[in-house]
Amino acid sequence: MPQQVLPGFRVTISLPVQWGEQDGFGHVNNMHFIRWFESARIAYWLKCEPAMTSEGLGPILAAVSCNFRKQVKFPDTVIVGARVTRIGRSSLVIEHQLWSEQLQAIAAEGDSTVVLFDYQNQRSFEIPAELRAKIETLENRTFT
Repeated sequence: MPQQVLPGFRVTISLPVQWGEQDGFGHVNNMHFIRWFESARIAYWLKCEPAMTSEGLGPILAAVSCNFRKQVKFPDTVIVGARVTRIGRSSLVIEHQLWSEQLQAIAAEGDSTVVLFDYQNQRSFEIPAELRAKIETLENRTFT
């Protein structure tokens, strides 16, 4: 089902909207959309690189954007997709879309820029060929 509502997204997650995620205006507060993107991004990462730690080498978020299209309200379930659209030397861009089952529409979309980071030395590092290959296999495409 998630692939049908978010075609082209190889990684999707389904999340129930919680009552407490709503704000005083009666819709889900905008910070939750960014958290939902994060959850999809982590699900994507774990498919490619399951050994994620904060002590050695790993991802760090450099930027995130979100375009809000529709208000999401409780009760609802959202389907959140993540797919890599660009791979650079040490960073990659992940596109997100968020589908509302209640609205039967895209409620938000955005991008995250993730840098591979050496936490011990506090600097970025080049994306390993093995990780690039896993992403290309998952996305069924080659990045140049």
